[in-house]
Amino acid sequence: MSRFGFIREKLDIKILILFILQRLPEAVSGSTLADLTLCDDGISYFDYVECLNELIETGHVAEADNKYRITEKGIRNGSAIESSLPYSVRSKAERAALSVAAVMRRNSMIKTSHEPLPEGGCAVELCLADGMGEIISMRLLAAGEEQAKKIEATFRKDAEGVYNHIIDYLLNDQT
Repeated sequence: MSRFGFIREKLDIKILILFILQRLPEAVSGSTLADLTLCDDGISYFDYVECLNELIETGHVAEADNKYRITEKGIRNGSAIESSLPYSVRSKAERAALSVAAVMRRNSMIKTSHEPLPEGGCAVELCLADGMGEIISMRLLAAGEEQAKKIEATFRKDAEGVYNHIIDYLLNDQT
């Protein structure tokens, strides 16, 4: 079966995988990596899986808990040959990887957790950082586990907005 696309050789698929992983700030799930790698119509899923496994075997990619990250060997070798990828594929893969990387960076700056309290309810911890340190950290009391999870989900979705509302309220002269 004839495929359309610029990537057809296994070596090119391996280079593309390394190219993508090098642009991500942390390990990525297998499904996300597959979505990013299958950006060219010339790549089949089975070729992708085979190439990824070979990169793991050769020590270019490390796998833990179904998350993949590039190794020092992968960075060194991938950087040396990434320019051999067709420009259009590189551009498309880089745009997609940078979009995922931005989401990963944002998510790494938002921490939430909760724990049940012996007297009832849950203590909910919410924290937002800016890359240099925490900018807000709160500990709240929730009525129960369901409410704690709702508070965490709402904070994760719009932590910056919550922070801005608190700052606006505290800076607004109430007199």
